[in-house]
Amino acid sequence: MMNWLGYGSEEGTPELTSEDAKKAAAVVGAENGDEFKDALEDDDVDASKTFEVSAEELTIIRKELETQFPDDCTYLSDAYILSVASKPYSKDPTKRRPLEYSMEKLTNVMEWRAQEGAPEMEALVKLANGPEDAPEAVEKPEKLAKAKALATALNYAGLYFHGLTKDGRPVLWVRTNRMPWYPDVDAQCNALITLADAGIRAMPEGVTDFICISDSSYPPPPNPTFLIKLLKALVKGYPDRLKTLWSAPVSSVIQFVMNLLLPLMPGRLASKVVLLDLDGVRDKLKDTLMNGEEDIPTFFGGPCEHDKFFPEEASAENQGKGNLKFDYFGMVERLVQARKEFEASKK
Repeated sequence: MMNWLGYGSEEGTPELTSEDAKKAAAVVGAENGDEFKDALEDDDVDASKTFEVSAEELTIIRKELETQFPDDCTYLSDAYILSVASKPYSKDPTKRRPLEYSMEKLTNVMEWRAQEGAPEMEALVKLANGPEDAPEAVEKPEKLAKAKALATALNYAGLYFHGLTKDGRPVLWVRTNRMPWYPDVDAQCNALITLADAGIRAMPEGVTDFICISDSSYPPPPNPTFLIKLLKALVKGYPDRLKTLWSAPVSSVIQFVMNLLLPLMPGRLASKVVLLDLDGVRDKLKDTLMNGEEDIPTFFGGPCEHDKFFPEEASAENQGKGNLKFDYFGMVERLVQARKEFEASKK
């Protein structure tokens, strides 16, 4: 039925045809590997080694970011800036990066955000949640169209943040069976930006990254254009934000996607992706999620029902007067509450 996949396995899970696998490989293979270099990290240095950064130096970086990006300068927390500025210098790993070098790295991230329109994404969600006869919607029809496309991408409820790990990292969940087979690539990437920023804003003090857990039982056809843009977003817009990605169960489609992308991934990012069976992911979740086994979702055999917060689109109701069905604002409220509880527990 679909030109990317067949359903030939005994278990009924998707399998790639050799012809379409070649098509996807050709598209990805045509990409320039230099485009996927990590915006912050240098693969030839020990990223675990750090040097001291003074309060004065942090202030200098902060002021420079405020000057260049006044509308988005609060996006980077002090902890994140320090994690970048304290790394070894690639030209001499026995020394700390020069301040100018760190500023260049951070500026590259902020310029990517400006280019992709990241600072305005939550405003687009609010626009999509309002009536079409609102003044801004009427005066800016192109902006409304972009907002409605973003809401449509969120409505799949195939991506959302829910809960924290024991060490306070927000958890991004992926439900591949809900993801579109023929995605609006730009809208889908905008949805990821919107969610990633929401998760980052809700991070407890001192936390700079999140984990991603994917239920990969029934993945959609691998769309090479989307995969390329997704990978570029990770390395250019969210470098060192992903602590780890666990995907379960392993399927031929997921293995194919990983084999396709691994050659393009920076080494440190590639090492963070782990393919697991269902027993393996349950063991990791039990040890990692804030409340252990209680937080394991039903789709991984646990008791936690995610669908009451994030139902499939057909079962969801409009949040406001627009086309937004995904409970974005409820997700943010729950993340903020989880952060408050986590920080209170550490006092």
